[in-house]
Amino acid sequence: MRLRNIKGAKEAIAASPYVVQEPEKYRGRWNEFFGNHHPLHIEIGMGKGKFITALAQQHPEINYIGIELYESVLIRAVAKRESIGECTNLTFLRYGAEHLEAVFAPLEVARIYLNFSDPWPKERHARRRLTSSEFLARYRRFLQPDGQIEFKTDNQTLFDFSIEQAEQMGWQLAQITRDLHHSPYMEGNLMTEYEERFSAMGNPIYRLVAFPPEK
Repeated sequence: MRLRNIKGAKEAIAASPYVVQEPEKYRGRWNEFFGNHHPLHIEIGMGKGKFITALAQQHPEINYIGIELYESVLIRAVAKRESIGECTNLTFLRYGAEHLEAVFAPLEVARIYLNFSDPWPKERHARRRLTSSEFLARYRRFLQPDGQIEFKTDNQTLFDFSIEQAEQMGWQLAQITRDLHHSPYMEGNLMTEYEERFSAMGNPIYRLVAFPPEK
């Protein structure tokens, strides 16, 4: 369960140099923000930031943006960022996934990571799932034609739903596995906090890669 109330989190995030306060003004200009023309990868719902921080440290040739809505979770990612020292290819946003078209221009993003997203188990909330047809349509508008989504979850129902939605929307699927940690795709896999917890409990990890349909 996500923590919702940490005293001072809002103020700390507003003052942090690692959180972009007005990301809309960089729409179509993230290369200027980072000062280079490296590919841009984003993680939507990054949690405490372990995954994307490790990626940024391993791949200085790629720019990363971690996106998290909840202040009490984002503040943990900020603390982790502060602890690693210089890392010029990583920044964070406090932002809702449904509004990301205000932040990213068409063709601006090369890769999207969705890791252990909220499954929204009630059917009436299906549109809120980050792999719903509504969200896939949004991603397609700012994802590059040769870009991709990498999706991991421990929730079989959400995984099946995600496959159905992607296929209905014409996305091409690859590297589908229902047991990532015993598959060929485990090589090079970086685990999130949730992945470490769930896999330690013996839960299988589901993963797929999705490529956008041709426009």
